[in-house]
Amino acid sequence: MKTIYFSGKAGAGKTASALGIALKLQEKDYKVSYFKPLGFQRGAVKKDDADVFLMREVLKLPFSSEIISPLAVNPHYLTGHFFQGKENLPGKIKEAYTRCSEGYDVLLVDGGVFPFAGRNQGLDDFSLAEQWQAGVIYVLKPEDDFDLDRGLLYLDLLSCRKVQVIGCIFNNVSRAQWEKTRTVYKPLLEKKGIPVLGAIPRKTEIAAPTVAEFYEVLQGEILAAPDQMNRLVEEVVIGTMTTESALSYLRRAPNKALITGGDRSDMAMTALETSTSVIIFTGGLYPDVHVLSRAEEKGVPVILVHTDTYTTVENLHSIYRSIHPQNAEAIRMIKENVDKYVNLQPVFDYLQGKK
Repeated sequence: MKTIYFSGKAGAGKTASALGIALKLQEKDYKVSYFKPLGFQRGAVKKDDADVFLMREVLKLPFSSEIISPLAVNPHYLTGHFFQGKENLPGKIKEAYTRCSEGYDVLLVDGGVFPFAGRNQGLDDFSLAEQWQAGVIYVLKPEDDFDLDRGLLYLDLLSCRKVQVIGCIFNNVSRAQWEKTRTVYKPLLEKKGIPVLGAIPRKTEIAAPTVAEFYEVLQGEILAAPDQMNRLVEEVVIGTMTTESALSYLRRAPNKALITGGDRSDMAMTALETSTSVIIFTGGLYPDVHVLSRAEEKGVPVILVHTDTYTTVENLHSIYRSIHPQNAEAIRMIKENVDKYVNLQPVFDYLQGKK
């Protein structure tokens, strides 16, 4: 049995990459399983992990969500009663890993929300990949040069632990970053001896979260168009500028979420005349009734939250698109992306024991 560990930050597309590769491996008659040792808990109440549900259903795994993902953390998991009843966490993680791997040719491991998450318990990506003698595929979403630098640092840490790196996948690459990824980032990695398996362009149908996923993280009150929560959000615009200076940008940003204070009805009314998927009012300030009326007419959800604008934007960092098992078109596109853009020969070489 071989273990392939998918590492990278949340939103890079680790699960989508793992799913696409899993489907290709199944075509080659490999028995494929899936494991996510460290899930991410968004709210106070633990819910089924959407990634775990997707992989369990698509790969037809016989394990419960609690076995596939035995532990969930949040940014404040070291406080309160988190560890009560969770003694010997590394031992329990190892036991669940063994259960998910027995009888399979390949176990795909989905890394934490960040590669370093869980380090204090030895449950970070680096420690677990070393412990399980896994081959690592690093999934990198290159939004700027610092993302590449961060990826290189993580890859160096894996090398220091003598962990085999199968390669790097640039995923969810925006149009603005596409040429730079191919002509600058890819050669840089290859010059350092890191195989680049491919670069996958961003596709809205897979990558863009829905308004419902925004609401799941932010909570608050839905003030308009509650039946339109499945709208996709491609960009986030912070409405702190004057209406005049914002107008040209609002026109250019497609399917956006506008985040602004409840006292900025002028900004909201302007946004409603452009391509807007949701308006999020911050600070607990209710907007003018005319804004709600116009939003209802346009079918644009309005969400009121009681956090300030800065905190609201910070909370959105954990948002990423969840693919549901019933979304056959998205799953088809994920597999098609791997077919078209990813060189899987290094993966097969790893599974066959080749260095």
